[in-house]
Amino acid sequence: MSRRALITGITGQDGSYLAELLLGYGYEVIGLVRRTSSVSSDRIAHLVDRLTLVPGDLLDESSLTSVLSEYRPGEVYNLAAQSFVQASWTQPVLTGEVTALGVTRMLDAIRHVDPGIRFYQASSSEMFGKVVETPQTERTPFYPRSPYGVAKVYGHWITVNYRESYNLHASSGICFNHESPRRGLEFVTRKVTHAAARIKFGLQDSVALGNLDSQRDWGYAADYVIAMWMMVQQDEPGDCVIATGETHSVRDLCEIAFNHVGLNWQDHVVIDERFIRPAEVDLLIGDPSHAEERLGWKPETTFRDLVAMMVDADLATLRQYN
Repeated sequence: MSRRALITGITGQDGSYLAELLLGYGYEVIGLVRRTSSVSSDRIAHLVDRLTLVPGDLLDESSLTSVLSEYRPGEVYNLAAQSFVQASWTQPVLTGEVTALGVTRMLDAIRHVDPGIRFYQASSSEMFGKVVETPQTERTPFYPRSPYGVAKVYGHWITVNYRESYNLHASSGICFNHESPRRGLEFVTRKVTHAAARIKFGLQDSVALGNLDSQRDWGYAADYVIAMWMMVQQDEPGDCVIATGETHSVRDLCEIAFNHVGLNWQDHVVIDERFIRPAEVDLLIGDPSHAEERLGWKPETTFRDLVAMMVDADLATLRQYN
């Protein structure tokens, strides 16, 4: 009998890559989707006939209990969240309900339906926020600088609490920024690569950005979902930083993306104060040594190759429709 996994956030970037990975490993994959008039399934369109999509909502514990009771997954990957940091300032309560309390609802549903289910929580480097040490490890104190970061800290610690209080196999991957051609256009990496492609085709002249000096540890999402799966397979649960150990600025991102299409980024990038956060996170860089030692995991894709991949994908899409 094949293994069965439930993924929340399956229509998102990480959910789509994780679904691909698990299907490749012979899993039966159940995807939790909110009951709306239409499901945004572009990222999983090539997989949808191999998935079982079921209605459920992290705001409604009874729906989670029903799904777990009916489908009896052996593994649950909680990737769903209000995950856009900028939006968490305009929707702080919703962010808390989904990104923080939603984790509790799922853990509590697991505890009541089947405490033997293995659980993965998608924690975030935004929990470190105003960093107190560099690089950041599993032991670095949290100092979140946005409602999103605060909500993720709650989700992280409630996972630890349920693991220790109820002996659940519950683990958190503290993922640093991870990108791909499937990244949403609202995120700075995709915003830059998409703009570079559009400007190359003469479809726009410039792109407005915020803090160019902001530095992040950027990796490839398809690499990171492998680490997520590896964490759930361990005999003992635990938490791992998932990162590349390298940092790059938004300015570096712009330079690589525009150079890839033969353009000078300085001719096309303009600063717009609207895109500067109320409380900025200036530098995030993770130490992935624990993940390497515990899981045998290393990122495979370089930052330069990742940016080039994203620009090429945006160029290909624009060629298709123009």
